[in-house]
Amino acid sequence: MSKPLDTFNARRTLEVGGKTYHYMSLPEAEKNGLAGISRLPFSLKVLLENLLRFEDGRTVTADDIRAVASWLETRSSDREIAYRPARVLMQDFTGVPAVVDLAAMRDATASLGGDPRRINPQVPVDLVIDHSVMVDYFASEGAFKKNVDLEYERNGERYVFLRWGQEAFDNFRVVPPGTGICHQVNLEYLAQTIWTRDVREDGQAITYAYPDTLVGTDSHTTMVNGLSVLGWGVGGIEAEAAMLGQPISMLIPEVIGFRLDGRLPEGTTATDLVLTVTQMLRKKGVVGKFVEFFGPGLSNLSLEDQATIGNMAPEYGATCGFFPIDNDTINYLRSTGRDADRVALVEAYAKAQGMWRANDTPDPYFTDTLELDLSTVVPSLAGPKRPQDRVALSDAAPAFVKAVGDIRGPDAGSLKAVPVSGANYEIGDGHVVIAAITSCTNTSNPSVLIGAGLLARKAHEKGLTVKPWVKTSLAPGSQVVTDYLEKSGLQDHLDAMGFNLVGYGCTTCIGNSGPLPEPISEAINDNDLVACAVLSGNRNFEGRVNPDVRANYLASPPLVVAYAIAGTLTRDITREPLGKDKEGNDVYLRDIWPSAAEIAAIMRQVIGEDLFRTRYGDVFKGDEHWRGIKVEGGLTYKWSDSSTYVQNPPYFEGMTETPEPITDVHDARVLALLLDSITTDHISPAGSIKRDSPAGDYLISHQVRPVDFNSYGSRRGNHQVMMRGTFANIRIRNQMLQGIEGGYTVHYPSGERMPIYDAAMKYQAENVPLVIFAGREYGTGSSRDWAAKGTRLLGVRAVVAQSFERIHRSNLVGMGVLPLVFQEGTSWQSLGMKGDEMVTIEGLAEVKPRQILDARIVFGDGRAETVPLTVRIDTLDELDYYRNGGILHYVLRNLVKEAA
Repeated sequence: MSKPLDTFNARRTLEVGGKTYHYMSLPEAEKNGLAGISRLPFSLKVLLENLLRFEDGRTVTADDIRAVASWLETRSSDREIAYRPARVLMQDFTGVPAVVDLAAMRDATASLGGDPRRINPQVPVDLVIDHSVMVDYFASEGAFKKNVDLEYERNGERYVFLRWGQEAFDNFRVVPPGTGICHQVNLEYLAQTIWTRDVREDGQAITYAYPDTLVGTDSHTTMVNGLSVLGWGVGGIEAEAAMLGQPISMLIPEVIGFRLDGRLPEGTTATDLVLTVTQMLRKKGVVGKFVEFFGPGLSNLSLEDQATIGNMAPEYGATCGFFPIDNDTINYLRSTGRDADRVALVEAYAKAQGMWRANDTPDPYFTDTLELDLSTVVPSLAGPKRPQDRVALSDAAPAFVKAVGDIRGPDAGSLKAVPVSGANYEIGDGHVVIAAITSCTNTSNPSVLIGAGLLARKAHEKGLTVKPWVKTSLAPGSQVVTDYLEKSGLQDHLDAMGFNLVGYGCTTCIGNSGPLPEPISEAINDNDLVACAVLSGNRNFEGRVNPDVRANYLASPPLVVAYAIAGTLTRDITREPLGKDKEGNDVYLRDIWPSAAEIAAIMRQVIGEDLFRTRYGDVFKGDEHWRGIKVEGGLTYKWSDSSTYVQNPPYFEGMTETPEPITDVHDARVLALLLDSITTDHISPAGSIKRDSPAGDYLISHQVRPVDFNSYGSRRGNHQVMMRGTFANIRIRNQMLQGIEGGYTVHYPSGERMPIYDAAMKYQAENVPLVIFAGREYGTGSSRDWAAKGTRLLGVRAVVAQSFERIHRSNLVGMGVLPLVFQEGTSWQSLGMKGDEMVTIEGLAEVKPRQILDARIVFGDGRAETVPLTVRIDTLDELDYYRNGGILHYVLRNLVKEAA
């Protein structure tokens, strides 16, 4: 951390517990030129402090800082700022490629004559292995152990690599498998609300204090917003940039204030609240904006309730869902076993900075607001396909019947049921075949977990059972959940209802639900049934949870148990009985629903800081499986040519200490002509690997059976698999091939149709550069790193579009690919392009940000046209990345240069 310029004379010291902390004081900055900033939203105060602390006159200027203050006048801004989060959080699917890149940088450093030990994360990085466990075994005492054994068998290569990284890199920690979901581990242990860093300045050792901020390689990083930690999910390249000390470019956001009043009524849960909030904010439209919660209702929500709301920010479309620091923050930090000195610092710092919320705190100024009276929230589900499609529990049954027609088509007919082979029951439309207490959203909240346990206890005591066609599972977000469920005796009753522990991690929500029993799967698919899943998660998109399930409903954990007992969505469980007790009497949901007082009483009895201190006391050590992994390699990784999961990427092959001048693009061929709104899902490999695909051919050639293909996500550390899957989406439409879906193109001059990967390799063999042409909003969607990495590895030198999604544009630059934009009114369609053209772009060695360059396009019929294009390299930092061939090359050369 370099010493800031401090244009606004903001630097001060704070004494807490006998220790001195240096910090950038917002009240002092307000006195010295930033008038009115005390009324900024709390989330923008965090951004402002970040700019003050990193003011260097280049990446952060005084005008950038003034722009945050002037936001108060317009409540929006088109100014781009450089934001540097304090740390990075990764999960294993998205974290493996980042560690692969670090390992490759060490190899490249050694080849340049540098010291590989220089290559380490420049900010703290925590990687939590939580996305690999699947629910193969369930509803049995041994399910957890069997699932863990399978997890290690399937992911052994990846775990060997991460185990090496855990020992090889400084500033990098790995939370082993079986510990919990990254977001819950972050909330319960990693996050500190106020971060500190020891540095040397002017020869003296000092400690800085500043807000805990982060970016994560998972969209639900926002759960920690409930602990007043500003963080959100990003793509891998952005995370790598932050990890290597580079700023993240972002617009000063609009901030939507969400006022909460009143208190939740008896019988409702935090899940019901968050589904209501999600529906409201989706309707409002908050994509790309910050949401900040305020109002007296905050005092009636637990911090875990706030974290539940923050978690769902991706579902309501916001960048984050932020809650300010208040007494609940302090109580939560204390009750989860955080260090007493840190807790004292959080309170003192927040009060000194004007970041403390009390009941008499004036409301901040917002871009716009909306409000909710908590007393109006009702028990709810969301489905069958989107998190924002909330339906009141009392309306769920008729809503499902209507949905069947939408899912199966206008000729759906009436609901149907068929016998299950080898069983004494039928399965039909609306039957719940998966009931899963899963996902970070709810398993971080003890009120709904205890509620589910109490409902299971009451149901068990009355003799109710789960229907035989329901696959039940409990995948808590941390081991603390198991501790308090066992301590309360509730786990025994959950076990009796089939909700045995299956693993700690992200399971059903990401499609790791495992297969359904074969007779049930056959009955569903052979008869076109609309089967259902009820899960306590955050994602229920079509085809995501399980390929056999076409209607997925988000619900609170107690309702998950209730629907497992009911066995169907066609029953109105608010009015009809769930089943019969031991004496044959009807049992209704109201008979077994736990009261808020019952839940609170058990929480007081079984949850204390001792649980958290014990579980997180040695959190990085892992179980015997993890400790037993043999680590190969030392400073550099011992790559295995036979591995199909982890390979040394070719980014640094032939790299020199100083970058060669960028060569112009001469006679490039067109790899694809694409229309508007091409998403990163279209570009980046995702989902299952098809047998008859370039990636499938590669795996088979390496003796991998199709049944063991696993997914693109699990193989993100192998560029050979991922580049073969780039632009291979089955729904992408390359307009060079009219009426054909899938990742195909036409090779010229041969005119041969082939997969995009095969064409790209043929062009590389012919030493022919490539360009891609697209329409508006190119690269929308999740900021997938492989959308840019794959583009680079296919040999694409430039992407020409009518407009770019901001993050994908930045990612392309970060991989050394040039983004170019047509002038308004021009497109590849208006030029009459067919895909048989050759393209020349000159002047790249001296290119400047936002410069206009001419592209010469020679058409298939021999005519030529010169087309002006805007270079979408927007900043001097991005120009440095591009000139170096990418951000990784830029950082690597600087580290080698500093050590010389």
